[in-house]
Amino acid sequence: MNRKTFLVAHREFVENLRTKAFWIGILLFPVLITAMMVIPAWLERAKGARSYAVVDHSGWLLDEIERRAELPDLERVLERALELQRSGSPDFAEMPDALRRTAQELERGIGVVLQGQGSADDADREEVEHKLLAAFASTVGGLAGTQGEAVRAQLPPEAVRSLDELRVEIQAWWRALPPDQADEYGSGLAKSRYIRVEVADRGEAAVPQLTQQVQDGELFAYFVIGDNPVEGGEGSRYISTNLTDDDLHRWFTRLASDAVRDRRLAERAIEPEVAEWIQQPVDFAMQKIGAGGEEEEVKAQDMVRQWAPTAFVYLLWITVFTVAQMLLTNTVEEKSNRLMEVLLSSASPLQLMMGKIAGIAATGLTMLGSWVVFFYLATKYVPAFFGVELDFDLSVIATDPLYIGSFLFYFLLGYLFYAALLVGIGSVCNSLKEAQNLMTPVTLILFVPLATMIPISRDPNGMLAKVLSYVPPFTPFVMMNRAAGPPSTLEYVLTTALMLVSVVLVMWAAAKVFRIGVLMTGKPPRLREILRWLRAPVGMVPESRPPA
Repeated sequence: MNRKTFLVAHREFVENLRTKAFWIGILLFPVLITAMMVIPAWLERAKGARSYAVVDHSGWLLDEIERRAELPDLERVLERALELQRSGSPDFAEMPDALRRTAQELERGIGVVLQGQGSADDADREEVEHKLLAAFASTVGGLAGTQGEAVRAQLPPEAVRSLDELRVEIQAWWRALPPDQADEYGSGLAKSRYIRVEVADRGEAAVPQLTQQVQDGELFAYFVIGDNPVEGGEGSRYISTNLTDDDLHRWFTRLASDAVRDRRLAERAIEPEVAEWIQQPVDFAMQKIGAGGEEEEVKAQDMVRQWAPTAFVYLLWITVFTVAQMLLTNTVEEKSNRLMEVLLSSASPLQLMMGKIAGIAATGLTMLGSWVVFFYLATKYVPAFFGVELDFDLSVIATDPLYIGSFLFYFLLGYLFYAALLVGIGSVCNSLKEAQNLMTPVTLILFVPLATMIPISRDPNGMLAKVLSYVPPFTPFVMMNRAAGPPSTLEYVLTTALMLVSVVLVMWAAAKVFRIGVLMTGKPPRLREILRWLRAPVGMVPESRPPA
């Protein structure tokens, strides 16, 4: 880069950094990203409890549902108590005495079972913990079942007696716990999300009153359970004025279905062990091929990495479109206010064009660097600040050298390609209105990578992805989208070479158009004239069209 080109680039960069719009753009984007991550989860947690009533004509199903509703809640509460105990958190000391003693007894029981199995593996510990918690919670809820009984049978008799005594205390504590205090022991518990309102008259006579309460907003919904749900769902219904929020409906239906299924199995005299065996699904453990060719367990973090390129493509699209649009606007404005003529008195058209492209590129890289830093900080610390627990660490994406390196590389290629197109368009336009009309085809081309983003993410090495990889306007976006595939080394080499050649050709064409169009005024030239400019030798200005 010669001195004059550098001075033009420096001027463009500094001028952009001085504008309020630049800093607003830098700050607003991470704020929006953070909001999209945190606010939905926060709103879901802040959503008011759903009050409901039940008219039970069966005489048994509602009581069974109530017992079953306790099971997952108690498992989560006990699991959290175990986590706090192991970590030595001071919050553990503030838990009720019965809950603390239960966690301590369960921890000892898990250790005994693992010692008997001769295992210290984390996966085995997790499995034993899950089964023992399920067995204990089932006894608290008064549910019979075989889940976890094999683990429970491995405990010494004194441990079983101790847990049975604690079961009574935990049951009394849990059922006396107000729903609005349940969230202190775990987030998203059904006890705090769904609150059943007692119905004085459990017969059909209560329906008109419940309907009125739903209409008045006193109840979110109510259920009517038919006379014989074991035979079928006739007479069972759900009444609410809000049919879009179906969490309550799905939760209650799932519990009712489980209870009815167990009753049907019992009526057919099918042993619980046999019933559990019949319903046991076939589980295909997801695994991946590691760097050394060995099989590795697939974790939630791996699934995030698989879909991470999709987010990068969207960010790449926004950045390329925003920065290239900035170059177009800047070019048209300087031409319309005759500042371009002053600049051309000190630099050649080619130096001016390359300086403007380089200066705006530096602006774009500054924005990207700021966004990456903000994204890392937001994914690392913001969820914990708002009390939102994520099953995976998104911040590792912002520090992944493969994704960050690919992103910067394809940003530069995509920006240079589209910047050359738009600077050429801007040089022949006298106003933003004219530029917007000529910008329409470029915008339509840019929408193709967005439309194919999800299909390519699902099949990064499929035919669609491979074909679009060799179409220069789409190459940066498609290859970024395929990063989790990943493409073969040969594809990287060929698509990069094709993209570099395309950038050089588009730059050459843009320079030919820019040197003539930037000094023209009046109506923008027709496409036929622009093609004549491309064929004209350097230093020769083709004859303009005769006036109409």
